[in-house]
Amino acid sequence: MSETTKRMVYWAPRILCIAFAGFISLFAMDVFEGQMDIWHRALALTMHMIPTALVLVALAVAWRWEWIAAVAFPALAVLHLVMMWGRLHWSAYVLIEGPLLLVGALFLASWLNRGTLGRGAGEPLT
Repeated sequence: MSETTKRMVYWAPRILCIAFAGFISLFAMDVFEGQMDIWHRALALTMHMIPTALVLVALAVAWRWEWIAAVAFPALAVLHLVMMWGRLHWSAYVLIEGPLLLVGALFLASWLNRGTLGRGAGEPLT
């Protein structure tokens, strides 16, 4: 495997996960519509940002232990699917679960590739 491919396998899931966290954060913007006092708006924003926080916590753990991400991101996809089943249009499921499953698969590939890179756990690519 070329050095460029190794770097792509390492960085792709991390970059995609950060982009996905930004994407799902956009859904929190609806709290700024309507009439609410500052405390209710802050509470609503906090509640809307919980999914983003879960993704970012999983990313923080995954940065060190990639195998955890290979399990955590598909688990988040299943959790969302179970909790929201029947409430959303099918395209919403594709937009949420799809990237989570892809990130999990990419972290799995990165973890499996780790053995071929000859690095220890948590050792950065050079």
